[in-house]
Amino acid sequence: MPESLPDPAAPPAPLVDGQGRRIVYLRLSLTDRCNFRCSYCSPASAETHEDPLERTEVARLAAIFGALGIRRVRLTGGEPTLRKDLLDVVRDVSSAPGIDEIALTTNGHLLATLARPLREAGVTRLNVSLDTLHPDKLRRIAGRAATLDRIVAGIEAAYAAGFASVKLNVVVVKGENDDELGDLARFAWRFGATARFIELMPFGPGAPVPTAEVKRLLEAQGIRLEPDATRGWGPAYHMRGASSAGGRPVTGLVGFIGAMTENFCESCNRVRVGADGSLRACLGGRERLGLKELLRGGASDADVAAAIRAALLGKGARHDLEHARGKLLPMIGTGG
Repeated sequence: MPESLPDPAAPPAPLVDGQGRRIVYLRLSLTDRCNFRCSYCSPASAETHEDPLERTEVARLAAIFGALGIRRVRLTGGEPTLRKDLLDVVRDVSSAPGIDEIALTTNGHLLATLARPLREAGVTRLNVSLDTLHPDKLRRIAGRAATLDRIVAGIEAAYAAGFASVKLNVVVVKGENDDELGDLARFAWRFGATARFIELMPFGPGAPVPTAEVKRLLEAQGIRLEPDATRGWGPAYHMRGASSAGGRPVTGLVGFIGAMTENFCESCNRVRVGADGSLRACLGGRERLGLKELLRGGASDADVAAAIRAALLGKGARHDLEHARGKLLPMIGTGG
């Protein structure tokens, strides 16, 4: 009997990496420009690119990844709110078949005016970077442009806009902000948000604080922690926190991302496209596939999809961040 041909109406095979892990989450950097200069993200040696993906190219990639099985897109940077066409980009990605959810990570500088328009354009989940509640320390960590009052106003606007989730990303640096973790958790809960404590990765200077130590510090700073089953799309896991500081009991979720001491690679479901338009299968890797060059060189959608599948098959079992200091692509261009 002749060999049967594949059914053209059948759904495509799942997008998987070389370890058989299913990839459903795309982190897409829209720019490597940023108005802040956080040392762990944008060290002085970081290169910048003035030729990011154009709006039409972002829309085309979103459609290709959606057809491959990507269900969630997180827009990152640099600082994505510096894109003048950001709201149009969000609408384009939101309309791509297969994409169920759009999240965005921001430093909060422009969020007071953009929170509601972003929500209306299609962003459902928002992460705001906030490493300290002290204005002087914030400027030391993030640069002179970082203004605490302005970021807080953005968080207040995000709360009012009604996002499904707001998270405050805290990169914990030993001797820098590890004395205010409890205050940051309680601050997040005031706005119905979740404080996520992230281990410092070797993209810049500073000493990390292991996640186990972060939990101990939270307890010492008045946050009682209990197990919680809440999970998201990414690597974070959560615990339920409670505090009676100030005389009034407050509760909320606390998130942890222990990339260095609590490796989560076995459950990785992510792929990244950097600000230069290149695919990075692993945050800790240096291999890049030039998707921008493919798009501008006349490749068909099928050609681009095949190249994405092939690149992901080369992804290793786990990252090697602990041995990669000084060899990694800067976080500002990778998008985290």
